[in-house]
Amino acid sequence: MKVGCIEREYGTTIPCVWLADRWWSRSRGLLWRAPLAEAGSQALMIEPCASVHTFGMGYALDLVFLDSRRRVCGWRERLVPWRAAACRGARTTVEFHAGTLENLCPQMGEAWIWRSVT
Repeated sequence: MKVGCIEREYGTTIPCVWLADRWWSRSRGLLWRAPLAEAGSQALMIEPCASVHTFGMGYALDLVFLDSRRRVCGWRERLVPWRAAACRGARTTVEFHAGTLENLCPQMGEAWIWRSVT
């Protein structure tokens, strides 16, 4: 997977974001990986992806859904294991450790731009 950061239009930068944009990396997602940092410094961006599940996960996730222009079109907090979530109009999903969105405070329509750090 590619590693980069997300620069937010109205908020802080998310410094370590893995981009899952290939079939295998999207399918695997966070399964069999170490948990994401609780402070919101790590995320997984999946595209294309309008819905996710937490089947097999050991911890809850916060999700931000982005449209085709990578603008926030919705979010879901504390999606517990063995559940699913979707957002109409989403093309990209960004996954965080649960509790992260309390500090990030996403704004509807806000642009989130992924940038490679390599």
